Amino acid sequence: MTTENIILSNLIYNEEFGRKVVPFLKEEYFTNITERITYELINEYVKKYNKFPSTEAILIELDNSTGFNENVYKETKLLIKSIQNSKFDIEWLIDTSEKWCQKQATHLALEKIIEIHQDVNNTHKGEMLQILMDAEAVSFDSSVGHDFLEDSEERYNLYTKINKLDCKTKVPFNLHYLNEITRGGVSQKTLNIIMGAAGLGKTACLCSFAASQLEAGYNVLYITLEMAEEKIAERIDANLLDISINDLILVNENGYKNRIENLKRKTNGRLFIKEYPTTSAGASHFRYLIRELKIKKHFKPDIVYIDYINICSSSRMTLKSGNSYLYIKSICEELRGLAVEEKVPIISATQINREGFKSSEIGMENVAESFGLAATCDLFLGIQQPEELIELNQMMFTQLKNRYNDMNKNRKFIIGIDKSKMRLYDIEECGQTLSNANNTGNTTKKSTRAKREKNHEQQFNQFF
Repeated sequence: MTTENIILSNLIYNEEFGRKVVPFLKEEYFTNITERITYELINEYVKKYNKFPSTEAILIELDNSTGFNENVYKETKLLIKSIQNSKFDIEWLIDTSEKWCQKQATHLALEKIIEIHQDVNNTHKGEMLQILMDAEAVSFDSSVGHDFLEDSEERYNLYTKINKLDCKTKVPFNLHYLNEITRGGVSQKTLNIIMGAAGLGKTACLCSFAASQLEAGYNVLYITLEMAEEKIAERIDANLLDISINDLILVNENGYKNRIENLKRKTNGRLFIKEYPTTSAGASHFRYLIRELKIKKHFKPDIVYIDYINICSSSRMTLKSGNSYLYIKSICEELRGLAVEEKVPIISATQINREGFKSSEIGMENVAESFGLAATCDLFLGIQQPEELIELNQMMFTQLKNRYNDMNKNRKFIIGIDKSKMRLYDIEECGQTLSNANNTGNTTKKSTRAKREKNHEQQFNQFF
């Protein structure tokens, strides 16, 4: 008995099975003409009457159908009459049917890809990767949504469990205010954006977050479309080794290897950095990368960084029309869709527009190219560095949009930044206002700097 026959039999005799699999079956999966006709008759009956037919009903529907030659009609009639009620475990049935659908979808996708490849005039060559990825994504999604009343216990656990081993729905920062405004860290299935001027420190923020989360035991994927992989790795090295980027060349080989080995023993996390040429890659490429990492490296990211969102590409549209609003909005929607699909938080960055450069206080209207970005993301933070903060090596964060929490609380806050080590650090409460930045904040800065420089000197000496 073939898998196709088992599926057709249980579509007639097993309504529980039929209700679960019919939404995912496609007529093209049935390559045999008589099996395809039988499935089409069953499917049309279900659509029309919202119930599954008997073999007698299917035979009548066959007799009322037209367009078949005599041989096909006879063979289909024999197939329907041969269908018997065979008892199978429902879980096995669903699992077997899902694997069969995945196999058929992949087979059909490969046929289409070969056809596109052989046609020299075909304009769809750029779609080949997406066709294969769509086929590989075929699955029976058994979830029909969140039952508000029946799933209340699960929801309560989501609210209250903050232990990473108990509930991996949050990836925290190592910074107090960022954890405060996100209620413990960024959540799965979210898109989070940092906006700032060119050269202000957006990449430094992303590298600092990635380094601290790796150190905390999380799996981190860093995708760069602006800098080389080695340059991003250099910045994260500076952070984790507590050595300025310029001093990395002075570190002796044994000292470097020892520090990396210490880091390996300290964390269970892993970090992969992948470079793509500017504007050449988007959500479909990143999806494929995540699957390749899972297969080849047994690595599944807990969080994904994309540096940065405006220089990604869209798989749905091109920028030929010159409509940057729709193009960037499309990229954001695709990336947020990827976050939902892979159940990870995505953090990226964007530039401010020309007015934002001149403004003393940036807002959502200052996002470059497309306001659609701000409309799509879950967390939108602006970063600035007024003159009085530059001298203190500090930057100001402003909440522009926040789906995690009430953004009127801690609407603005100040965080220290050591650009030589690509590291952000907390500033004490007394340094949290610009008016205090030149007095109490300066005192805080000096004491914090003294402690860091002492630790740095002790750690630095071990490398020489």
